[in-house]
Amino acid sequence: MKNIALLAGGYSGENVISIRSAEVVEKNLDPVLFNVYKIVIAPAGADLQSVPSWIHTTADGEQIPVDKNDFSLTIDGKHIKFDAAFIIVHGTPGEDGKLQGYLDMLKIPYSTCDAVTSALTFNKGFCNKIVKNLNVVNVSDSVHIFKNKPYNISEIAESLGFPCFVKPNCGGSSIGMSKVKTIEELKPAIDRAFEEDTQVLIEKFVKGREFSCGMFRSKGEKIIFPITEIISKKEFFDYEAKYTPGVTDEITPAQVDERYSKLMQDTASILYDELNCAGIVRFDFILEDGTNDLYFLEVNTVPGQSENSIVPQQARAMGMTIQELYTQVLEEIF
Repeated sequence: MKNIALLAGGYSGENVISIRSAEVVEKNLDPVLFNVYKIVIAPAGADLQSVPSWIHTTADGEQIPVDKNDFSLTIDGKHIKFDAAFIIVHGTPGEDGKLQGYLDMLKIPYSTCDAVTSALTFNKGFCNKIVKNLNVVNVSDSVHIFKNKPYNISEIAESLGFPCFVKPNCGGSSIGMSKVKTIEELKPAIDRAFEEDTQVLIEKFVKGREFSCGMFRSKGEKIIFPITEIISKKEFFDYEAKYTPGVTDEITPAQVDERYSKLMQDTASILYDELNCAGIVRFDFILEDGTNDLYFLEVNTVPGQSENSIVPQQARAMGMTIQELYTQVLEEIF
């Protein structure tokens, strides 16, 4: 049997969501094939720690710290090393390449994209530039600004118009994101986003239907899931809409013309290859009203895996159990 480190938590506001995802992954990793050790990463200051803590809690409640020198545990005198890591840390350090770089140095395989791809795709502004240059999908106009560097509110407003979206450039779960309708709202929205990140992205609004397409690679072949349409009862798919039951309808498979469904799947497939993705990845798109032009929204290299998350919905829609999904993901990296 393989020893698997299930990495959860993290240093961002998404750590609570990560813990929920980890509970589902832990429950669905095949116990016949894998010995699973859930390790929760917590920021400095949590549980009275002065440094970030990486802790495995045993069945009887004992908290075992990870030896970061070789990424191992010692339980009841037994030294446990890992054959692979299943990373389910949303945000930093699991989605921005930091964990991947650490594991690369120790030559421990993992379930996600590599360090470079993770870092690039986590930075929305940089990722948008790369995707736009590929000429396979539209990318909305945007302005990328940095904390403690000057920016001009009037120039941003003139460039993008209203409404527009203001979001932390390196963040997820729509934390710190705002839909801005007037120039008076722009500066407060930027300040709010800067509370979450040192970089902020302001994007031109594209009115349309929102869709999501997940995929992964198994035995060298890409498995592309059915499309999901995301219909929020709020103005946009914010944190509340994502994680509060009843606020958003997620329809899988999406009720959309087959040619657009195929377009999204084909586009996601190209982006998966061009961005050098690995593991389970989810691509989000907007199908613009009136034109039916497809716009790239973002890529999630560690998508949510809670019971109601989009990827598990898509896997079930194509007749795949969650256990089969996770088994195939891990088998691909051995």
